[in-house]
Amino acid sequence: MEESDTMDRILMIDDDRELCALVKRSIIKENIEADCCHSGREGLMRLGENDYHLVILDVMMPGFDGFETLEGIREVSSVPILMFTAKDDSASKVRGLRAGADDYLTKPFDMDELTARILSLIRRYTRFNREAGEARRLQFDRLSIDADSRSVVTVNGTFELPPKEFDLLWLFAENQGRILTKQKIYEAVWKEPYVYDDSNIMAVISRLRKKMEEQPGSPKFIQTVKGIGYRFNKEV
Repeated sequence: MEESDTMDRILMIDDDRELCALVKRSIIKENIEADCCHSGREGLMRLGENDYHLVILDVMMPGFDGFETLEGIREVSSVPILMFTAKDDSASKVRGLRAGADDYLTKPFDMDELTARILSLIRRYTRFNREAGEARRLQFDRLSIDADSRSVVTVNGTFELPPKEFDLLWLFAENQGRILTKQKIYEAVWKEPYVYDDSNIMAVISRLRKKMEEQPGSPKFIQTVKGIGYRFNKEV
């Protein structure tokens, strides 16, 4: 079967107009179209008007900054979000991940690396919709995970999960009862070599626990195995 000619579409929210134009010209070669806007409020308006496969969001914008924009996006959408942060600004990276970003890239960056990350996030976001076969669902005690809708039903409600959250939860659930090292988790979900930085994993697990657990401080589903990694409770 031939590949679809339909272009993927992303939204870039950054007040650097020259960078926006450069990114737009670069990714068109990958059959990706970019809409650019230069303020957080305009970005939220665009997101409500169009369907996007990815949002690129700069942390440092005047007025309505990247974090406020991120919170606004996550109130209405589970679209993947790639954040631009300043070099060595680890606090912004952690804050963004905890608030719902899926990945980050520090400025200045290599355009080939940006393109690779964009393609990776779009693939993970759309792959379940492209797969043939019956709907896949995993059912546990007061927790249902649906691969087709990328959603969970928990005691706290129904949540459509962003890509990293869903991929990590599905990895845990498919390996119920097995201890997964941080290296295995990172390489399976982020598709990159593990560099002994656990902030990404911890941020995603924290967000999942808030959605899944009655008492996030005493988790029932995703359990920490001190000094090794994590395990999905075999008793649920």
